[in-house]
Amino acid sequence: MVTTDTSNERASAPGADDRFPVLIVGSAGAFGARVAELLAKAGGFDLVLAGRRLEPLEVQAEALARATSRHVRAVSLDAGAVSAEDLAALQVSLVINASGPFQSEDYTLARAAIGAGCHYIDLADARSFVTGIGVLDAAARAAGVLIVSGASSVPGLSSAVVAHHRGAFASVDTIDLAISPGNAFDPGVATVASVLGGVGQPMRMLLDGTWRTVHGWQGLRRVRFGETGKRWVGYVDVPDLDLFPQHEPGLKTVRFQAGLEVSLFHLGLWAASWLVRFGIVRTLAPWAERMLSLKRRFSGLGSDRGGMTVKVRGKASDGTAKALTWVLTARSGHGPYVPALASVALARRLAKGVETRRGAMPCYGLAPLEEIVAAAQGLDITFTGKEKPLPP
Repeated sequence: MVTTDTSNERASAPGADDRFPVLIVGSAGAFGARVAELLAKAGGFDLVLAGRRLEPLEVQAEALARATSRHVRAVSLDAGAVSAEDLAALQVSLVINASGPFQSEDYTLARAAIGAGCHYIDLADARSFVTGIGVLDAAARAAGVLIVSGASSVPGLSSAVVAHHRGAFASVDTIDLAISPGNAFDPGVATVASVLGGVGQPMRMLLDGTWRTVHGWQGLRRVRFGETGKRWVGYVDVPDLDLFPQHEPGLKTVRFQAGLEVSLFHLGLWAASWLVRFGIVRTLAPWAERMLSLKRRFSGLGSDRGGMTVKVRGKASDGTAKALTWVLTARSGHGPYVPALASVALARRLAKGVETRRGAMPCYGLAPLEEIVAAAQGLDITFTGKEKPLPP
């Protein structure tokens, strides 16, 4: 069931039919709002903003309309109950799902998009959700649409980095990924609950050539995020842990870790992870509101600077060992735009007609790194890569 704000319907202005209509589900959320903003600034798109509560969507639509001099629609939509008929009535060509968290979601919205003949992109980073999207491949191909899951920091951006630099290596044996947002970022209760739900939980990770069971937020270590400095990180379950070994059979290690900027917060979760691992506490997810409230009380700690690193090790064509370190630095509170970049890059490709792949697939190397970087134009985000030889 979809409820539309008719007071803000798209005008039939000259040239409107040449624009690419996109429905953004979860557009009022931390990452969906950034997707909407970036697409609005890019031009060439007609936006339909969607979520369960119409009032904040109307406010958002009015703000974007003022900024772009284009009407923006707002509709009330439940991603878990939407039908193909609902989407067809909205007359959009692409659905971007930023509703999350995806750990407990199914493919209802993606199936509805296929039924309506729409392309679909989501910002999921839930391991089984993203890697399982292929179950829709036959239906997507039959409908002639592209269904993509994981167009986020991982695996959308992380795989693009590796794909971009893969030609510099004859073989790759290690991929090491890490992310740390600035403490100024307010993720919202749903995102916090998703993070807490993984603390202390078991997961499979390829380390030194063996699949091992590790636990969320453990594997404690310090990682340098370029000019952002060193921060604590711990294990987090993401699709990359399955996708990279599938595409790089010679890999011996694929590791993903994330961390909080404020050491006290990070080490507190690390300590709590042992309570979950030993079965004293089943999950920390119910503590999301209290944890977020505590974080907000100490929002002055830390900074508005976040970072991401991708480290690749392997052999060059001459057989010598080499390493690549790629670093993203987000300043001025622009870190929350990073998970939006891959979806924006793919939306641009679809709108231009240069993206011709069809079917359902994880976002593994789909958006070229240069196009993801281009989506960040105007933001205080920099990307650097450095190669170096390693001792034999």
